[in-house]
Amino acid sequence: MTKALDQSRAVNPLLKLALELGPLVVFFVANSRGGLFVGTGAFMVATVVALSISWALTRRIPIMPLVSGAVVLVFGGLTLALQDELFIKLKPTIVNLLFAGALFGGVAFNKPLLAIVFDQAFDLTHQGWMKLSTRWAWFFVFLAVVNEVVWRTQTTDFWVAFKVWGIMPITLIFAMAQAPLLQRYSAAAE
Repeated sequence: MTKALDQSRAVNPLLKLALELGPLVVFFVANSRGGLFVGTGAFMVATVVALSISWALTRRIPIMPLVSGAVVLVFGGLTLALQDELFIKLKPTIVNLLFAGALFGGVAFNKPLLAIVFDQAFDLTHQGWMKLSTRWAWFFVFLAVVNEVVWRTQTTDFWVAFKVWGIMPITLIFAMAQAPLLQRYSAAAE
């Protein structure tokens, strides 16, 4: 693919953010209005819409939203079919552990997978990609543990709100905290 074609398929960062966060916001609003089962159904529909728009705009779907979307559909479907909240509450734990496992696996084989995911966003040395991959893997483990603690000890409404208003800020703070690593291991600095 030529660079011009690749740039023409780039998505506006605000639209990309809306496509990634939109389904969560829909889940939060629908849950507050109709309960968890209505929220889960709305979350599933919003996820399919967001992935479809992403595909229509770029003719590809990034791996992280694709994996998350697949797990949302499977566990959301189980939640609705069995009328059991457990499945949608387990979804973040499973997604985070899948991402952690993939990143740890990549590091174990000396193939930092974040280099593939963030290829165009950062230009890091191999050592930088390895360190960043390891940090994000541990962060995904942390998110899985936090999800388990919150859904098992708090109300469903608190858990839903925490997914939107707790996890996102925690993730942004963690991502910003990686700036020194990104600067230190920048391939351009070599």
